[in-house]
Amino acid sequence: MSGSGTDQSKPMLEIAGPVVVLVEPQLGENIGMAARAMGNFGLTRLRLVKPRDGWPNVQARRAASGADHILDKAELFDTVEEAVADCTLLFATTARAHDQAKPVVAPEAAASETIAHIATGATAAIMFGRERYGLLNEEVALANRIITFPVNPGFASLNLAQAVLLCGYEWFKQATSNALPYAMPERSEPASQHQMHAFFDNLVRELDKVEFLRPEEKRETMLVNLRNIFSRMDPTKQDMHTLHGVVMAIAEGRKGPAKGGVLDGEQATRLRALLAEHGQGAAPHESGTVRGLARLLRRNPTDAERILWEALRTDRRFAGQFKRQTPVGRHIPDFVSFPQRTAIELVNADETDIIVTDRAARTVWLQERGYRVVAMRTDEVTGDLDAVLARLETALAGTMPGEA
Repeated sequence: MSGSGTDQSKPMLEIAGPVVVLVEPQLGENIGMAARAMGNFGLTRLRLVKPRDGWPNVQARRAASGADHILDKAELFDTVEEAVADCTLLFATTARAHDQAKPVVAPEAAASETIAHIATGATAAIMFGRERYGLLNEEVALANRIITFPVNPGFASLNLAQAVLLCGYEWFKQATSNALPYAMPERSEPASQHQMHAFFDNLVRELDKVEFLRPEEKRETMLVNLRNIFSRMDPTKQDMHTLHGVVMAIAEGRKGPAKGGVLDGEQATRLRALLAEHGQGAAPHESGTVRGLARLLRRNPTDAERILWEALRTDRRFAGQFKRQTPVGRHIPDFVSFPQRTAIELVNADETDIIVTDRAARTVWLQERGYRVVAMRTDEVTGDLDAVLARLETALAGTMPGEA
């Protein structure tokens, strides 16, 4: 398992960068933390000038938090002159003015010049001083430029790792054209105007039931304001499904969704249309929305569903065999019997083309997996339940005309 922010499965970027020179670092922990900062921003070449506690150093490795590849290749020198002998561009970092006639630049400018210099095949280095008092005047004199940071002048001192990190950050940002390591994918495609209209019609219908849009002379203005709220959101397809579910849950919650309300045919058709529309090309991470809408249908059955479910539970021919709104793979038929390998689909009046297409695809999918699919019209269930149950009994016994 990767650590916080560190994915060991990803390759290290290999970019030619400046050498980091630490002059007489006093604590192994500071060397390790500086190496960690280097690793964060792709710097790999570390040179140490007379570390006080010797080298190699166990404390440095512990503080490096995995930047062992930098410590393993660290070079050790006795003098600053030896450490920077091959460098043709040398920066000295310091928070203090050293009264030397030398250009002073910010990390951004130093990074830009370093990238151009290294591109010619030359070696550039950034020199960092001791934790307690930084670089000596004679050491700063070796540098071509001074790097200083835009910090609070009354509290300007940075610790060693912070200084290395700031320089590394500016260099890496420019060397990689400010590329971020990842981007979060869009959870869903943008909502269509059709989806927006369907949601808004649903919302207005429920608001009218509670007489929210009053007084009448202000109704149109209130509707325009409401529509603009959702238009400014630039909602996604998934957002619309969620908002549809919220409105329906609030509307039916007045009756207590845990106990089960009753949806009329129009409401059920809208929810089924949402399920069908969402199921077309839904990504795996969006399955929660589908299951949430199915749960709302399960808790708030239509009259036809309630009547048929009661019959399936109590009639000795079918008792204990069927479940309501239970997933079969990625599909959720109205009723399913796993022992009988039979699914029941209720067909509401005035269904949309999306619902019809979705049911046809679901039927094919179930039949390919050995399920018998029985279609029942809701008006038949509420009008002549005995005939419907007789047809179902015949279907379970074999085949019958009218199976979907």
